[in-house]
Amino acid sequence: MIFTPLVCLVLASFTPAVFSQDIRYDAEHNATSIVGTWSSGSRAVLTGAGFANPANKSFTYPKTTGISYSFSDDGFYEIARYRFNGNGSEPTCITGVIGWVHGTYTLNGNGSIVMVPLGDGYQQIQDPCAAVSNFIEDYNVTETYKQWRIFLDATTGYKLHMFQFDGSPLAPQFQVSTTPNMLPTQLLRNTPAANETTGNGVKQQRSLLKTNDAVGSQHWLVGAAVSTGLVMTSVAALLL
Repeated sequence: MIFTPLVCLVLASFTPAVFSQDIRYDAEHNATSIVGTWSSGSRAVLTGAGFANPANKSFTYPKTTGISYSFSDDGFYEIARYRFNGNGSEPTCITGVIGWVHGTYTLNGNGSIVMVPLGDGYQQIQDPCAAVSNFIEDYNVTETYKQWRIFLDATTGYKLHMFQFDGSPLAPQFQVSTTPNMLPTQLLRNTPAANETTGNGVKQQRSLLKTNDAVGSQHWLVGAAVSTGLVMTSVAALLL
């Protein structure tokens, strides 16, 4: 079949910009579009309004840990992450990390994904063994994922596998919705939010308090921690 310039122009107009690269979709590797909302494990962690409130840099803490990624068909993404980092030498020094970020993404022809944040992402870190046990900091790191794959599981349905820049895998994510569950795809706060200040001038932060549920798995609940100041330390990109 010979395509005239007019036909080629019409065909090109139906190709979404974010998928303009040479992306392969097939039953073996990418059984469906990446557009939508994905979540790992019990799917308790989900992007959208139920997880983060960027206006005051707060979180609604899920019952269990996990990750959730959402992708729109016009090139926007959102990530919700909630996890613990163990310490082999100090078993009681478990670090809790909860974070949110959004921005724009590109699917590259070599199978990688590059995610560029809008600039209003943030994360909360609690380490009971650190000098500053609880703080919130901005998180706006460009992230590169080396590969991504979508498989069709006979039992659980579509499952997204993503591999970080060094090839290490993220936890598999299940398709929650074909429509992305995301906060507005624009800057949601203009300046970093200040810590809340009590009547006596002491800065107060929300804390993540460790508990054990009925089956022995650990999770973090909302509590309160009071400090006389906030030391912003350098934290490497924390990816689940």
